Order: sequence, then C-alpha cells, then structure tokens
Amino acid sequence: MSDLITTPNISDPDGFYAELIAAHDGLGDDDSAALNARLVLILANHIGDRAILAKALNAARSSSPSGDPS
Repeated sequence: MSDLITTPNISDPDGFYAELIAAHDGLGDDDSAALNARLVLILANHIGDRAILAKALNAARSSSPSGDPS
C-alpha cells in the first residue's frame, strides 16, 4: 500500500492552478461545483487505491476550519 503524498508534488503548481481557475471561467456556481465533482471522481478513479482515497478524504476534511466540512 502506498502513502498519501501531502508534500508539494505538482510540477508547475502555478500553471496547474491557472488551468484549474480557467476551467471555471464563465461557469455559474452549480456548473462550477459539478466540474469540481467530476474532477474529483476522475482523479479518484486514476488513483484507484481505496486506502489512499480514504486518507485523502480524511486529510481534506481535517484541513477544513475546525474539521467541519460545512
């Protein structure tokens, strides 16, 4: 089993961020949320390892203010 990588690991992170923001250009809130959901599912499918995905969910949840996802 692999470990979840939480240290910077994206080559050209600024370029990726710009692409991510550009992908949302012209979208309303609902379409933007749907894009994010599709992206998460595509990346989750690419990762494939349920243990890693569980760690990622826990990391995302715990990094929200007070650990509260709302």
